[in-house]
Amino acid sequence: MVSIHVGGEDKTAEIASWSIRHDQSDGLQLEYECSKKRKHRHPLADCRIAPVRELDEALLVRHGSAVVKSIAKATIYAERFAVGFYPGRGQPYVHKLDNFDIAAPTGMKQSPVFRYLLDVATARQDRAEPGSDRSIKENVVRQLEKLLPSADTALHAYCTASNAERAAGKGLIYPFGVNESQLAAVEQAFAAQVSVIEGPPGTGKTQTILNIIANILLRGQTVAVLSNNNAAVENVYEKLEKNGLGHLVAKLGSRENRDGFFAGLPSRPSDEPEPAPTLGEIQGLLADLKQHLRDHNRTAQLQVEIDELSVERDYLRQWQADNAVQAAASLDKYGLSPRQIADLMAYLAHLGEQRIRLMDRIELLLRFRIFRAKPFDRADARLSVFHALQMHYYDKALQNKQAELRACRASLARGDFAASLERLKTASMRHLKRHLHGAPQVSADFDAQNYRRQHFDEFLRRFPILGSGTHSIVNSIAQGALLDYAIVDEASLQDIVPGVLALGCAKNVVIVGDNRQLAHIPAMLGLPAPAEAYDCERYSLLDSCIGVFGRSLRRTLLKEHYRCHPRIIQFCNQQFYDNALVPMTQDKGEEPLRLVVTAKGNHARENTNRRELDSLLKVLEDEGDPVGLDGDGRGFIAPFRAQVDLAGKNLPADFVKDTVHKFQGRECDEIVFSTVLDKKRRNQARQRLDFVDDPRMINVAVSRAKHRFTLVTGDEVFAANHGHIAALMRYVAYYARDEQIVRAPVVSAFDLLYREYDQSLARLNARLSSADSRYKSEQIVAQLLREALSGASCRALMCHHQVKLDQLASPGNLALTQRERAFMARASCDFAIYFKVGKTPLGVVEVDGGSHDHPDQAARDAMKNGILAKSGIEILRLRTVESGIEEKIAAFVARWASPALGS
Repeated sequence: MVSIHVGGEDKTAEIASWSIRHDQSDGLQLEYECSKKRKHRHPLADCRIAPVRELDEALLVRHGSAVVKSIAKATIYAERFAVGFYPGRGQPYVHKLDNFDIAAPTGMKQSPVFRYLLDVATARQDRAEPGSDRSIKENVVRQLEKLLPSADTALHAYCTASNAERAAGKGLIYPFGVNESQLAAVEQAFAAQVSVIEGPPGTGKTQTILNIIANILLRGQTVAVLSNNNAAVENVYEKLEKNGLGHLVAKLGSRENRDGFFAGLPSRPSDEPEPAPTLGEIQGLLADLKQHLRDHNRTAQLQVEIDELSVERDYLRQWQADNAVQAAASLDKYGLSPRQIADLMAYLAHLGEQRIRLMDRIELLLRFRIFRAKPFDRADARLSVFHALQMHYYDKALQNKQAELRACRASLARGDFAASLERLKTASMRHLKRHLHGAPQVSADFDAQNYRRQHFDEFLRRFPILGSGTHSIVNSIAQGALLDYAIVDEASLQDIVPGVLALGCAKNVVIVGDNRQLAHIPAMLGLPAPAEAYDCERYSLLDSCIGVFGRSLRRTLLKEHYRCHPRIIQFCNQQFYDNALVPMTQDKGEEPLRLVVTAKGNHARENTNRRELDSLLKVLEDEGDPVGLDGDGRGFIAPFRAQVDLAGKNLPADFVKDTVHKFQGRECDEIVFSTVLDKKRRNQARQRLDFVDDPRMINVAVSRAKHRFTLVTGDEVFAANHGHIAALMRYVAYYARDEQIVRAPVVSAFDLLYREYDQSLARLNARLSSADSRYKSEQIVAQLLREALSGASCRALMCHHQVKLDQLASPGNLALTQRERAFMARASCDFAIYFKVGKTPLGVVEVDGGSHDHPDQAARDAMKNGILAKSGIEILRLRTVESGIEEKIAAFVARWASPALGS
């Protein structure tokens, strides 16, 4: 009930209508009309309107606008008019609340959670090095400070751990196609303010995001598609463009992106869209399709189970053949189900060697309908039945699953599944385009300066999809703008700060990622979080949202996998996803798994392992040209950048080479994963093993491969760790054919330095002489040099061990520095090759162990190389991690061989 007093007199009963106006000369005025149709105006200061409420701060938004304005002070009269003062402006503004919403700001920005997030951002800014990194950190702080303390934002929900339910709406469309779990993910995205979509590798995250965007557009709403990975956002752009929706996207973010976008604004299509079915008709198509989606998934799952049972049966058959197992006659006459077969095996195992008693006969009859117990009387006969039951179990389980598979396929064929899915997709896209075509035209001209300050609502009507990096979204929109949705992709790689910027400028948020893939690497600051789930040093944005919202979070796992060969993704499925994934690719008898195990020994040096590369090269050489690749080529990945750089110098150019962290989100037909570590104590330290054997790293490494995955690793390096690489090796050994498991394809003479070495080196070991040197590495080279020089063509050559450098290179004949002369006086060479006649030095062979990787020793080696070069003496350095030692020595000696002497 409104009451109005004018000049102290109650005019409520006389006033038919009233309003508040602001006049430049007269100030605030109450304007009212009495029943006699006479209009009156009085200074508002002389009037009293009730009810009235005062707000020291307020948030005001015009209906239909995305821009929320902050008011320094507001007086609200009877919930019909608001008189407010904007910061920095002296005059009041009057807003009729029929067209506006006004609310008090929340205390979100003073909450412990927001203060912690701002403290983290500020501390990172303070610790950043001057330059671009510091500018980025400062920018994040500024954007956090700009965020509105509105109760409508997803950030408010995050800070208060309160996830609001949302209305489902009239119905959903799927213009980009759909499967069973994607259908659930889209439904959940519109059922709550904050939702999470977990997208394991190859499960169609982008397709799901596109369907969510389509339904946001159908509702006339706005959305920002964000990621800290440009490739993820570009993928969405590409698919929208391909489907004729690219004109709706504003590619914002960095200044460079914005300038490029406004330099070539896309035009709206003018063609009349095709006739479209109604939303109700689309819901009918969807209802018909849902059962087929279940059958489609079940078909794929049954095929996986059949393949697994077939492999197990083959192993059992081989074991029975190897052990000359005599199985009993066919057991089909008993008509046992797989469950009954398993129960009968358990019962026979329980009986052991006991004789069959009357109660056992009754048990066999009642539970298994076995009337004659004679086949079970003797222990040996019972064992024969047990073995027959094992094979019978697999045969019966396979028969049942194959029958179910045929039924599912028949159901899909009757329903014409592929055509039904295409009808839904086509109908949804036509309905969406017809809806978009009917939207009002926007005539404003936009540029990089005016779109935010003057025309942002019109800009959003023209471009309802905004693309940006998470760290720049607030800068990309108008001050105080609040979008309907934000979709944050690759959220497992997204730091909480700046990830929360997306939550601060959207009413609803969809978090997309996979916390079983590689996570972000945060800066360590030591700032205490207000609650564990908000800890920026422990959690990504994805993990944080899961922890913050708990059971109130709408969370969907995308299950259907479309990228990898079933045998490849099944490792990830079994090891990391609790068998929740459904491989939709087919096994056509390929050889998708390969294991290359290097010889035993300490082959790693400073995060590199040359032996793994040499072993891989040998396998590639034996294989010849790669086959079965369909255009995505081959990739080489490793945990360490140094190994990737070394691979760049040694592997074929067609390999894409990068670290596992950099390869996340990419794929190749074939992937080679080099684990690098060896059995040295340093590499067996828990920190090193945990880094390489991290489950998320192994998951990413394996799931990059579409058609073939090759693991290159050391023998028993990870066995004691009982971790994920050990599991991967067991998996490949179990499922790969024997010829795909290659052990020690490259053996080096220096492998004799290790306690265990390949048997092919035993003969060389027997020929070594301790008289050559106290170092076994030099004993090996001494023997190989003797053998290389023993040929007829090398009769003119001889070799000496431990020769002083100043006896090879004469200081008097060289332009040497004083430092080099001092070095020569104390240095020696491991082996020197001479002409016998005239004692002319020709070459030097040096044996370089692990110490030669140290900077001081490397500097001495470089000085020795320089002195020998000035003397015209060649040098061959043999690293104890290298292979092909015999060949390298033979080639070096052959430079001075004389064919005439050998004739």
